[in-house]
Amino acid sequence: MSSAAVVVPPAREAGGRSLAPDLARGVMLLLIALANTPWYLYGSPTGIASVHPTDGTLLDRAVQAVVIIAVDSRVYPMFAFLFGYGIVQSHRSQLAAGADERAVRRVLRRRHLWMLLFGALHAALLWEGDILGAYGLAGLVLVAAFLRRRDETLAVWALVLTSILVVGMLFAVSSAVFLVAAEVPMPPGQSFLASVTAINGIESWPDSVLPRLTFWPLLVLGQGLLGLVVPVAVLTAFWAARRRVLEEPGRHRRLLTRVAVVGLAVAWSEGVVHALQHLGVLGVPDTVAWVFPVTQAVTGLFGGLGYVAVFGLVADRLSSRTSGPGPVSGALTAVGKRSLSCYLAQSVVCAPLLAAWGLGLGAHLGSAATALLAVGVWLLSVAGAVALERAGRRGPAETVLRRLSRGRR
Repeated sequence: MSSAAVVVPPAREAGGRSLAPDLARGVMLLLIALANTPWYLYGSPTGIASVHPTDGTLLDRAVQAVVIIAVDSRVYPMFAFLFGYGIVQSHRSQLAAGADERAVRRVLRRRHLWMLLFGALHAALLWEGDILGAYGLAGLVLVAAFLRRRDETLAVWALVLTSILVVGMLFAVSSAVFLVAAEVPMPPGQSFLASVTAINGIESWPDSVLPRLTFWPLLVLGQGLLGLVVPVAVLTAFWAARRRVLEEPGRHRRLLTRVAVVGLAVAWSEGVVHALQHLGVLGVPDTVAWVFPVTQAVTGLFGGLGYVAVFGLVADRLSSRTSGPGPVSGALTAVGKRSLSCYLAQSVVCAPLLAAWGLGLGAHLGSAATALLAVGVWLLSVAGAVALERAGRRGPAETVLRRLSRGRR
């Protein structure tokens, strides 16, 4: 077989931009909307291990199960991977354009500092669950410590941190099993998650600002660094981006297939158990229900990477078509190119509709209606992104962040 016969073309859009990352970001925004909107349902009782209501119609309960299995804690590792992958792409493209290493580092540092500020404003004005700050902090630390490290170093650190997560999860599970088996008396569990959702039940917007800003730094530090999931996802993305795994998925089809199968199998299997616990089928005592957020966070790392791999495979299939990507994938990639703007737009729409200081629909909607609202908000962002794509314009948030990070040059 000649060498030309094994050449696999990169999966790219018509304009030369890699298809897989934008495609994944476009769908990720839908998953983010489905994951975030339940936090606004301040009017319903929740359990220890989830913000989803513990009541509702049969349809509501089915929606809760699907979101727990496929969405909750699976989205932010996916976001973290794509964020880390984009860092390497930006670093590479700026160097190729003639910038020196120190200048590129300054641009990245300014970008991540501005992400922290954007996140603080986002939390103060609208949404305490902002993730921009967490990724801004992770970017500051991980770029400084790892961007120029060897591939072997990245792999070792990612494996070590993943091992710590898995061992910690197994210890938590074994502790919970022991407590139940030994019938150790424990005080009733207190739902920290319910106290967070209660922020959206504050009827005065000025009074809601301080509680949101009080919770936000804990999320930034815990999710951005201490939880280890985001650092593992970002380091894995650094390693993958150097190999152009998403730019050239055809060359890495076996790796992507394995990651997709194993990652989603691990995440969805745990999600089924968690969903059964939430629905009251397993009968797990509330005193040990705290173990499920732990298992969901760790398995969510595998799920997030699995989703990224799936979209890499989808991009490979789309790029092999003679007609190129169709209108649906074109719309999704338009959203992916403007993921920051579309992410912020979700809060601009959802917070005034659902929070008590706005229309207060969060006290009345069930899980199914809230999921339908999330899909509708995402579709609005798709329409806006497609309009901007046709006009040849970036998203407004991307334009501002780029200007602040790089200047007017």
